[in-house]
Amino acid sequence: MPDQKKRGIILMNLGSPDSTEVKDVRSYLNEFLMDARVIDSPYIVRALLVKGIITPFRAPKSAEAYRAVWGADGSPLVSITFKQKEALQQITADPIEVAMRYGNPTMKKAYDDLLAQNPGLTEVVLLPLYPHYAMSSYETAVEHAKAIHKKYKYPFTIKFVPAFYNHPAFINALADSIRPCMDADTHYLFSYHSIPERHILKSDVTKTHCLQSPDCCSVASPAHAQCYRHQCFVTTQLVTQQLNIPKTQHSVSFQSKLGRSEWLKPSTTLRMDELPKEGIKKLAVICPSFVSDCLETLEEIALREKENFMNAGGESFTYIPCMDTRPVWIEAMAQLINEA
Repeated sequence: MPDQKKRGIILMNLGSPDSTEVKDVRSYLNEFLMDARVIDSPYIVRALLVKGIITPFRAPKSAEAYRAVWGADGSPLVSITFKQKEALQQITADPIEVAMRYGNPTMKKAYDDLLAQNPGLTEVVLLPLYPHYAMSSYETAVEHAKAIHKKYKYPFTIKFVPAFYNHPAFINALADSIRPCMDADTHYLFSYHSIPERHILKSDVTKTHCLQSPDCCSVASPAHAQCYRHQCFVTTQLVTQQLNIPKTQHSVSFQSKLGRSEWLKPSTTLRMDELPKEGIKKLAVICPSFVSDCLETLEEIALREKENFMNAGGESFTYIPCMDTRPVWIEAMAQLINEA
């Protein structure tokens, strides 16, 4: 291992608009949705769809949603990521910077700031803050970091923390965040960010396994190394086993669908209407695909989906916050980085 004084760390998250002004939200959405790993259509089709249809209609609504969760220190996701950095810095000697895949601070700024702190930098360890592998999250973060890294003549290497969906430290930290809300009468819904089914098929290295049978995620396959759906189910299984939550007391759903194509199911929104009809009146929702609270957890789940569940006949709704700066998660981050 290189001298620790010559190692730097970057925490990389998704990103947020610079403000809740519609122009800033529009700029952010254009950058995000024009990523070919997010909307994987040909460039011309993607540009017409994003800039001509999605962003003009979505930006004002997204700006309103951001205003519902925006804090005094700005975007929850960006603010919490910086707080994670500060907490991690207390137990890590190496300099740490934050980068966002979209928006600010940029990947280039993170590299530049590390080099400014230590001109002798020889190695950067990058932790993409996505537990599960998906082309629209983990993969695009890694490939973007590599592309920016190639522009530097200075010979520092870069290492990536792999997707950690099944890592004992992550599972332990996630279980720790749920444990205070344990209740024998509560149903636990693990709501993961959804992705298009075609992304699952594109990521299938075998090209013959994923989504080919109802139980494909439980049948061993090389495809699982990059199968987001399989990894979500594994996270749920490991956490519920650790917490001794019976199979009848938990389920999985997928949130945040965009567009009309087929995305992973069941839909969290539809489940909010169905669960009370199935006799589930007391619900707790966990969002394990996020390690930092953000628009999708604070506005979509804790506000909108809570309202949907209660209007459908639910009696109690608990949103279990992300791990954010819980000490056990900060220690897990340090372990993931050191193992890289």
